[in-house]
Amino acid sequence: MNKRLRELQARKAKAVAAARAITDKATSEDRDLNEAETAEFAAATAAIRSADAAIDRERELAAAEASVGAVIAPDALITGGEDRAALDGKRGFKTFGEFAQSVKHASIDRNFADQRLAAAPTTYGNEAAGVDGGYAVPPEFAREIYTLSLGEDSLIPYTDETSVQGNSMVFPKDETTPWGTDGVRAYWQVEASAATQTKPKLSTTTLRLHKLMALVPLTDELLADTSALESYLPGKVADSIRWKANEAILWGLGNGTPLGVFNSNAVVSVAKDGSQTGKTVTIGNVTNMIARLPPGSFSRAVWLLNNDVLPSLFQMTLGNYPIYLPISAGAQGTPYGTLLGRPILVSQHAKTVGTVGDIMLADLSYYRTITKSGGMETATSMHLYFDADATAFRTTFRLDGQSKISAAITPANGSNNLSPFVTVAVRS
Repeated sequence: MNKRLRELQARKAKAVAAARAITDKATSEDRDLNEAETAEFAAATAAIRSADAAIDRERELAAAEASVGAVIAPDALITGGEDRAALDGKRGFKTFGEFAQSVKHASIDRNFADQRLAAAPTTYGNEAAGVDGGYAVPPEFAREIYTLSLGEDSLIPYTDETSVQGNSMVFPKDETTPWGTDGVRAYWQVEASAATQTKPKLSTTTLRLHKLMALVPLTDELLADTSALESYLPGKVADSIRWKANEAILWGLGNGTPLGVFNSNAVVSVAKDGSQTGKTVTIGNVTNMIARLPPGSFSRAVWLLNNDVLPSLFQMTLGNYPIYLPISAGAQGTPYGTLLGRPILVSQHAKTVGTVGDIMLADLSYYRTITKSGGMETATSMHLYFDADATAFRTTFRLDGQSKISAAITPANGSNNLSPFVTVAVRS
């Protein structure tokens, strides 16, 4: 899936979520849509149809581009001085399995190396010989792994992501508020009096890419079965990278990894209910969590919770109405339904029930990530596991991230600080 198609699908998902929120609100209040909601629903469905049309066009164009690349024969990769293989994301290979078998044969005897193979970048000896430095996996196959790594439980799409060409990026930062005492401020102007001047209070944040690597040795037996290889390797590598990236975004320590959301100083933790028993989550917990979000965050926030929290959700009601809508109750947009109208992501990154981090409410647009332009780099070589008759596949993904704010937000009125990242205190 190319970047443009992902953007279109994200646009469609946003419109679907908006339409679902409108109907869920009316359903929870046991009424039909009012005039304003009808207009909003019509606008959302129009946006869905527009996105569908754009997605169909993009898929048709991508299929056409793929068919053009597929007809490039190995003996016609260079014509008139033009490197036509560079135009084909698969570099002339039909499948990943075909590429892997070519690597295996080339590793045995470099004199019979497939001309479609390209040496992988390396800082070690004999860079000119692909068999020593490894072979670069064609970008189309690397993109497949990257796309799989951004599956439905990936947190990267929820963050403010920037793709960078280099290894770092500097971002300006302004943490002042309109009601604060510094930064850009507005004043009522008295006639014929001098204006009060203010200036921005800017600082910078530097993010530097950290390397996440998956190194997978494959036996000759698996390499011989191209269909098994196709279904096994991309998915396993993507699962591992997605898990590690999610763990870093939530709990990274910031030392050679991203600084995780819930290890930042911006997190707030709400107290447990006065009479609350251990290992439970109550309606008081979740409503207090929502009350600590800054203005505008609720429409973007998601619940992240451990499986053990789910039984508590089924018992929650607000008056005569349930506040948890499982998938069967009309929350088809998310696999685990919604809680007070926001989607639920059940995750093993969440802690065990009763401890801090068992249920989290996060607006990840307040979390900034950078990734290496191009997604992932993948290479392969037989030499690392030569004595075991195995070929090593190495995939690297570069990522960094941290919260956009360094501390919780002091409200204009009220005594409780606000944050886009909210947890519940220990309930033991």
